[in-house]
Amino acid sequence: MPDLSAQMDAVCHRFEELSVRLNQPDAAADPALFRKLMRDYHETQPVVQAYRDWQTARDHLAQAKALLEEPISDPDFKQMIQQEISEKSQDVAKLENNLKILLLPRDPRDEKNVIMEIRGGAGGEEAALFAHSLLRMYTMYVQSRGWTLELLNLNETELGGVKEAIFSVEGAGAYNRLKYESGVHRVQRVPETETQGRIHTSTATVAVMPQAEEVDFALDMKDLRIDTFRSSGAGGQHINKTSSAIRVTHIRNYTRNFRSWWMQMGPAGFSAMFFALRTSC
Repeated sequence: MPDLSAQMDAVCHRFEELSVRLNQPDAAADPALFRKLMRDYHETQPVVQAYRDWQTARDHLAQAKALLEEPISDPDFKQMIQQEISEKSQDVAKLENNLKILLLPRDPRDEKNVIMEIRGGAGGEEAALFAHSLLRMYTMYVQSRGWTLELLNLNETELGGVKEAIFSVEGAGAYNRLKYESGVHRVQRVPETETQGRIHTSTATVAVMPQAEEVDFALDMKDLRIDTFRSSGAGGQHINKTSSAIRVTHIRNYTRNFRSWWMQMGPAGFSAMFFALRTSC
């Protein structure tokens, strides 16, 4: 208990310091600093509010216990106080547990916007239809959260399925809510085109990457070597004319091959992908 109070005193002191800094002219003059202070302020505010609620509940519990220590002649009133003490004790324990959860270390990327990619996997056209259902599901979820979704690239099939979809999501805590969606999603169902009632298994892959900011890393173009490749052959309309593959080599760390990603994802998506790869190495 004393350790928790001492820890929260430091958090409250930091919260008051942020409140003062946000009102200073130098913070308003520096947009990057102001965004950082505002982000820290919003992250600390729920913790401080939970601590104040916990302190209030402890005070109410102490008052009820003090009242019980006084001589009481009415047994019904005494029973009522005992019941109140039991309820207040449960409230204090619940609020304390909630406060401890809020004090757990957080992923510093939780508040970032995200770049998401959905690709149809095994299952042919049914997998593409499943990928379309996932895209619709995430679109509705983003709308329900009040976030903003921007479609960056969409490759559809003739039946309305999705081969590939890349989109960005902007909103508070977007990465925190969506980061666990990464991976392979599977569905088992009877497709509408199935005439014999057989169950088909289809998969789709979802990638979730935090959108990089300027403060995350500085990418010097001098550290990159970009090579373009053209298909070879006897001839044809695009043979030896169209650069159909691009290889980006980061000289300091590693090599990755990309095919038309820059045109599909744009600078923001490419930066998010590069940031995710760099933090994983």
